[in-house]
Amino acid sequence: MLPLDGITVVSLEQAVAAPFATRQLADLGARVIKVERPDVGDFAREYDRTVHGDSSYFVWLNRGKESIELDIKDTADRAILDAMIAEADVVVQNLIPGAVERLGLDAATLRVQRPELVYCSISGYGPDGPFRSKKAYDLLVQCEAGLLSTTGSPDEPAKVGVSVADIATGMYAYSGILSALLRQFRSGEGATVEVAMLDALGEWMMQPTYYAVYGERPTVRTGAKHASIAPYGPYRAGDGNTIFLSVQNDREWAGLCRRVIGDESLIDDPRFVHNTERVEHDADVTVLLEKAFAAYDADELVDRLDEVGIACARMRTPAQFHEHPQLQARDRWRSVMTPGGHTIDALLPPVVLSDATPAMGDVPALGSHNEALRAEFARLAKVVA
Repeated sequence: MLPLDGITVVSLEQAVAAPFATRQLADLGARVIKVERPDVGDFAREYDRTVHGDSSYFVWLNRGKESIELDIKDTADRAILDAMIAEADVVVQNLIPGAVERLGLDAATLRVQRPELVYCSISGYGPDGPFRSKKAYDLLVQCEAGLLSTTGSPDEPAKVGVSVADIATGMYAYSGILSALLRQFRSGEGATVEVAMLDALGEWMMQPTYYAVYGERPTVRTGAKHASIAPYGPYRAGDGNTIFLSVQNDREWAGLCRRVIGDESLIDDPRFVHNTERVEHDADVTVLLEKAFAAYDADELVDRLDEVGIACARMRTPAQFHEHPQLQARDRWRSVMTPGGHTIDALLPPVVLSDATPAMGDVPALGSHNEALRAEFARLAKVVA
């Protein structure tokens, strides 16, 4: 039995953040009913057509859900939605600011009727304040949270290559919903869960924020190097290929000096004695490392660093990640069906629960559950009306 068997989630969702949260719930056994606009659906369905004609975003975010098309401004369709909500344990929404209030689908309205309901609202900037009505998308929130000031080269900022603001928000929504369900189970009392993208990504930005504010230092962009730990980043091996390594403490630095660089005098060199000094003299550290690394090709260097106990990696492409030997050895892929009827690989959820195999359902086509869901909730709709 999965932890959320018997839990029903109704989600008025689109794009990334809310669908990411509800997909985690579906993987744990919850019944997730995805409410989509007639004929159009979640606009993430059209972000691209790279997965056998379907969107890479959509197939990632929506497996295991049921899809129903509803025009929630239509009286009959609204009655179906109200019936579904009346049976739901959880309602999730990330519609444009102000939409649920205009429709009477906000937390204040629904939880007056059902205090036991868990209601999760996801927004860009929160329910109040001067930015409350501002539209928010991932890159824009990366900008507002200061993330682009920390990524890229000294000459040009760069966005994170994945939807990091959306993913952070979705994970906090997921954990917030689970916390609220636990309270609901213990006391029968529901909760209103609010998650703002700016707050979620802001939590992840606190280390560079503290470093800048209390260290009174301007934020610098250091490419693939770490801004406040050294050595930490990419270094050339003798064959011209690049490996990445990370030294986390003085003990590891000493081991690197003794067993790879081959110069123990560097351990107590005032330029390198502690991490703060190594960061200040990172250019010198890089020269020393690449001179020593010239004796190895990249594979030999990785083997040597592993032997010494220095954390290291080769840079892989996403396609190479799909073939990662560690994932294959641990059997981390499962097959799911796309809306177009094709089988694709889906990565198992990161959290492994003993004796609980994730649901890993198929990805729904738009409105693929229309008939069944309308039939199921039509009777209840009459009762609600």
